[in-house]
Amino acid sequence: MFLRNHAEKDQIPVLDSAGIFCIMILNNVHIEGKHMNTVVTSKDEILKASRELIRERGWSAISIRSVAAACGVSVGSIYNYFDSKAELMSAAVESVWCEIFHRPEDDAVFRDVQACIVWMYERMAYGCRQYPGFFTLHSLGFMREEKDDGKRRMQQTWQHILAGLCSVLKQDAKIRPDAFNEQFTVEKFADVLFFQMLSALLRQDYDPAAVLEIVRRTLY
Repeated sequence: MFLRNHAEKDQIPVLDSAGIFCIMILNNVHIEGKHMNTVVTSKDEILKASRELIRERGWSAISIRSVAAACGVSVGSIYNYFDSKAELMSAAVESVWCEIFHRPEDDAVFRDVQACIVWMYERMAYGCRQYPGFFTLHSLGFMREEKDDGKRRMQQTWQHILAGLCSVLKQDAKIRPDAFNEQFTVEKFADVLFFQMLSALLRQDYDPAAVLEIVRRTLY
């Protein structure tokens, strides 16, 4: 339900003789007075550093070099996982959404539509505090640019959220038996709730009172 944190295993790069030679040289390189860590970092560590940069300095801070510096590794280490800045940015977007909407410890949230709505809006408010400007920049800027991988990842993320809403609507035992029919399905109402969520994100209005009233009048 919703988004789980992606725990990916460290990948071991396959190096040819030239790559090994470069690492031998880099072992003796010092950057700005600091010895560079030439051990290839994990994908999770790269994304964590990317989130920190976004949190502290905004989207403009993300680049292969800035993330490599934040991780204390060479630029080549980042390229072991991401072929370009666009690919890194796309993965960072997905990572931020996963952090914001990670699965809560209390599964009861997913058996009560109203509790789920409250939880979602609380997480949206958290995301706004942690990543100022993330929602507006991402929705109005990043998605508008021609980044196919970014669009695909974003669509997958939104599909996870929609699937989660549908699951909650099907599990809430308090919903009237006649609340849904062929014209007004669970999926259609999930769409309504989802677009209300997107509207709230863009307006930065995290008060769920109006949505909760819609839910009460429609379902119970």
